[in-house]
Amino acid sequence: MKFARIGEAGREIPVALAEDHYVDLSALTDDIDGAFLSQPLEDVAAMVRSGGLPRIPREGQRVGAPIARPSAVVCVGMNYAAHAAESGAKPPEDLVVFLKTPNTVTGPEEELRIPPGSERTDWEVELGVVIGRRASYLGSPEEALGHVAGYTLVNDVSEREWQLERSGGQWGKGKSFPGFSPVGPWLVTADEVDPGDLRLRSWVNGAPRQDSRTSDMIFDVAQIVWRLSQFLVLEPGDLVMTGTPEGVALSGRFPYLRPGDVVEVAIDGLGRQRQAVR
Repeated sequence: MKFARIGEAGREIPVALAEDHYVDLSALTDDIDGAFLSQPLEDVAAMVRSGGLPRIPREGQRVGAPIARPSAVVCVGMNYAAHAAESGAKPPEDLVVFLKTPNTVTGPEEELRIPPGSERTDWEVELGVVIGRRASYLGSPEEALGHVAGYTLVNDVSEREWQLERSGGQWGKGKSFPGFSPVGPWLVTADEVDPGDLRLRSWVNGAPRQDSRTSDMIFDVAQIVWRLSQFLVLEPGDLVMTGTPEGVALSGRFPYLRPGDVVEVAIDGLGRQRQAVR
């Protein structure tokens, strides 16, 4: 099942995707949030399939982030060996973790505004994991996947000067500018996704940049959720970003983003995003 949120920014309504239309979920929930995601989603799918809920045409609808603002956005860095190498770092032996502020989350088609004075704004296609059950001190990686509600597409936009040179020792400064976490277009429930082998790609102005698979991750989704649960609590609705593969501007192979550029990111089965840079 694919869930989305459509409508005016700040006033989105929850929907499910059908073959050629949306199904309005407003009778079942106010939003695609932690409370909604913590219930048995197969029951929601059954109600959608029953045909008793209102239909909404797809044409002309603004698509917002597929989840309401989470309580936390937890990110894993350097999780692809080739990306670590292009960044001048060794592959990590344990999770590299940083946080983004939840108010960076925005829709998949919103304008991407370069921060004032920035010369090093970068793109990063990533697999996003959305938590469905509270995760704390999990016993094993095998247990961890049972706490995942679904998966989504994320662009972990980064300002590299603030992240690396003006960081003061941590990356949050370069990660939390307004609009730096485009999410969506959909949340796909965990039963429909194999997170271990998904193709991730990005383009700038139509030219290919990143092209890799989640099978290249150093720590897979189960390992990430399990390891995170040993030192923080993941709540339903929280978003975990799992790292980006090689092919970003930080590598030195490509220019950083400039006004007028168009960034696109995609993951097989999870949709595609497009951001015009301003």
